[in-house]
Amino acid sequence: MDNQTEHVTVLRVSDEGRESIDDVVVIESPLTIILDNRELATMLCSPGEKKFLAVGFLVSEGLLRGKEQIKRITVDEARGVARVETDGTDSPSVDAPFKRFVTSGCGRGASFYSAADVQEEFKVESRSRISSPEVLALMRGFQRRSEIFRTTGGVHSAALCDAGDILVFSEDIGRHNAIDKIFGRCLLDDIPTEYRIVVTSGRISSEILLKVARRGIPIIISRSAPTSLGMKLAGDLGVTLIGFVRGRRMNAYTHDWRVKSDD
Repeated sequence: MDNQTEHVTVLRVSDEGRESIDDVVVIESPLTIILDNRELATMLCSPGEKKFLAVGFLVSEGLLRGKEQIKRITVDEARGVARVETDGTDSPSVDAPFKRFVTSGCGRGASFYSAADVQEEFKVESRSRISSPEVLALMRGFQRRSEIFRTTGGVHSAALCDAGDILVFSEDIGRHNAIDKIFGRCLLDDIPTEYRIVVTSGRISSEILLKVARRGIPIIISRSAPTSLGMKLAGDLGVTLIGFVRGRRMNAYTHDWRVKSDD
């Protein structure tokens, strides 16, 4: 966690008075992603796992099909640049007249496709199911893993899971970035994503939902709420969307047949 945070001195003001205290804040840094000498986007992100973020972003945007395409990945930490070189085969063209600048996730992330482009291509047909106790147990384990959030309150978390355990976990200042980091690790480390579960701390917007559907994932779980378009796309693409998982309750917004009875 040392390279993700820094210690600062702040003035704390309360009913009991004013005092200088030590505090911890998350580090924010830019990362420019270059694919085959084309500068695509600059992300504002947490410092760690930049290789995974670059690859996960390219996979999520449909600009990289598989690990076998990658010839070389280089990350220049000093300049904040990640270069991904491919073999030039099976690479979709990028219809982008200018470079994207991507915020840390409070607004819309960069996207090189529209929702209409993927609604048929990425429909999820999985018959996987999960019980409500399994959902609650995953969320408890997820929150225990969110060490940087507990320390700073300044990051989002994401994880790839099966019904009983967390398989891949990441934290980042951006909710989009946290998702892309787990998918980048999965691609490079040959970890299958199909038929598995994504848990996230952030709201489930259309971009998040599309990233998940593109990887063949049937269930997404969040402590937060979905947006209206995120919910509509989950319904259209066959994804079970479970939100507001807090304490012993949850809301199943779409395809609730995947949530098994506790009996």
